[in-house]
Amino acid sequence: MGKLLRSAALAAAAIMAMAFSTIPAAQAAKESRASAKKHQSARKKAPARKPAARPAVRRHRPAQAAAGDPMVRSASVLVADQSSGEVLFEKNPDAVLPIASITKLMTAMVVLDAGLDSREPLAVTEEDVDTLRGSGSRLAVGTVLPRAELLRLALMSSENRAAHALSRHYPGGTAAFVAAMNRKAAAIGLTDTRFSDPTGLAASNVSSARDLVEMVGAAARYPAVREFTTTASYTVELNGRVREFRNTNVLVRNSDWEIRVSKTGYINEAGRCLVMLAQLAGRPVIIVLLDSWGKFTRIGDANRIRRWVENAQPASRAG
Repeated sequence: MGKLLRSAALAAAAIMAMAFSTIPAAQAAKESRASAKKHQSARKKAPARKPAARPAVRRHRPAQAAAGDPMVRSASVLVADQSSGEVLFEKNPDAVLPIASITKLMTAMVVLDAGLDSREPLAVTEEDVDTLRGSGSRLAVGTVLPRAELLRLALMSSENRAAHALSRHYPGGTAAFVAAMNRKAAAIGLTDTRFSDPTGLAASNVSSARDLVEMVGAAARYPAVREFTTTASYTVELNGRVREFRNTNVLVRNSDWEIRVSKTGYINEAGRCLVMLAQLAGRPVIIVLLDSWGKFTRIGDANRIRRWVENAQPASRAG
């Protein structure tokens, strides 16, 4: 991987040198060496991970589909064509990091796999209150909603009490639910992914950008996940009052985007995270952004990636 990164860095520098032919050759060579050193440094900063054989279903290839660099600022990034499995861009894709509420995509898959009655009324109790971080919720203790409504709010508005209540009403309770989350992760070939709670409030819920591409692809097979994660807003009657919940991803309300799956996440240890499956340049593209610092960085990165994919010319391949 180190050799591949050095080669990719040098190739990118060479392309830039040709595009700006007025730059003296000595300066271009200096910039090429600086670019390679920068990529090597970024690789060294990625958290260490145990080597593990990737399952045969992974078809990702090194980033080479588009020239240039989208100039993303998130710490770990992977952009892949869902249909072909081709990696369009990557940055520290194997770093194992906390994923915060991206966790709720797995929560949703486990709930839906269980085949439980979506209309069954479930109550939010004191057990669902966040005592780890003290985060707020618009679902007061005593709120009763159908299972499907709790799932919608967990995915769309990232309601932690909704996610926890869903796990508590799983056969065997929350402990059995978390075990099912880890079994599901193993079943779809996620080698860097571990869960210890259904909300993502625990920093011990970790994954890599490479794993999350697979997880988003798996979640996209569920119609309810596609619908609930891309609903811009939704009204619910709570204790006699109609309340509006909004999607935590502002891009679902942006007409420039055609988003099929979406989930945001944030805790201090994870930074701001975003995963999406979106139609870009006529093809389904999965975007994973982890550890984005600053309120708008993940949204800015997503927009930079969209423009980069839509404007990129196919790169020539070596014979």
